[in-house]
Amino acid sequence: MKLPALVVCLSALVSVNLQADDANWVSLYNGKDLKNWVNVNCAPDTWTPQGEVVHCTGHPTGALRTPRQYENFILELDWRHLKAAGNSGVFIWGSAIAAPGAPFLRAIEVQVLDNAFNIPGKNEWYTTHGDVFPIWGDTMKPIHKGNGMRCFPSEERSKSSPEWNHYRIVGNKGTLRLSVNGKEVSGGDNVVWRKGYLALESEGSPVEFRNIRIQELPPTGATAEDSAPVDEGWKPLYNGVDLRGWRGGRAREGWSSDDWRIAGKAGARPLVSSSNYSNFELIVDVAPSPPSSPSAGPHILFSAANAKASVGLAARPKEWTRNRVIVRRRSLQLTAIGSSATVNTALPTSGPWSIGLDGGGAAIEFGNIYVRQLHDANR
Repeated sequence: MKLPALVVCLSALVSVNLQADDANWVSLYNGKDLKNWVNVNCAPDTWTPQGEVVHCTGHPTGALRTPRQYENFILELDWRHLKAAGNSGVFIWGSAIAAPGAPFLRAIEVQVLDNAFNIPGKNEWYTTHGDVFPIWGDTMKPIHKGNGMRCFPSEERSKSSPEWNHYRIVGNKGTLRLSVNGKEVSGGDNVVWRKGYLALESEGSPVEFRNIRIQELPPTGATAEDSAPVDEGWKPLYNGVDLRGWRGGRAREGWSSDDWRIAGKAGARPLVSSSNYSNFELIVDVAPSPPSSPSAGPHILFSAANAKASVGLAARPKEWTRNRVIVRRRSLQLTAIGSSATVNTALPTSGPWSIGLDGGGAAIEFGNIYVRQLHDANR
């Protein structure tokens, strides 16, 4: 066989391997409810099933993800913005919860941006649709021109609001390719992570998705370093639009909802959760203003029926720091992400505890507040 013919045959074989078998598609939306999805950090009514579509209000900024991870796959979906200049995205190989100091997943983002989102000079660093780019710690090599690791589409093929657009996203062995309305336009190679969750993005404007389906391709042995951490059962304590889930009345004075952040004014009383928890782990991101005194600073306060306790959070003024607090029986351990130092302290009781946010007298922002129950409390 002549070499050109061999090349043609090999190319055809690769193409066949990445074609979906119509009999093996799995729908990711059942047309009735969102029980096959996980609300990462949005309000209960941000994402709603409306017949054939999944509707998103756009508020707050956040994500709706699959309950399990995917490695190699072909994903197809339709999307449309309900208002001109709408912004959204599809997260590929993403984290289970929001990245530290952000409402977004660590992932590869496939841009879903309406054509009317037109800022002068935008093509210096993004296009209106079809960009593929890593966010919040992911990396990739763009297959053609872009900005840094961002890949611009070879041509703009999206239809403007309120028309529907079709995306075909192929992820295989750490490569990603996007086809818009029937033609491949962008992608990336050497993607890290290359196994993780798939998610739809809420980012400020109403958007709808439909015909969301997937076909998995054979696994190729993604390592732990190549993969997003598996969900540990985290539940958000803040919904991004209001202070439901936190005690009302005067207890809320000085506190406000600011999209994915809870903002506290200087001197505000602690904001306390409505629910109590025993044997749990807490994640909270914090960004304080400079403290009012050297000894002040952000705290988490714990209150039980006849006991109180507090722990100072690791924090840098005007920067985001993620803290993890483990409360197990009568012990507490705090670790700041990115630091090997930990704080260990004894508690006067095993709870159950309410959780209070305290700025230490200074203006402050808290974000990405998650809790999970521990089932190894005797350890």
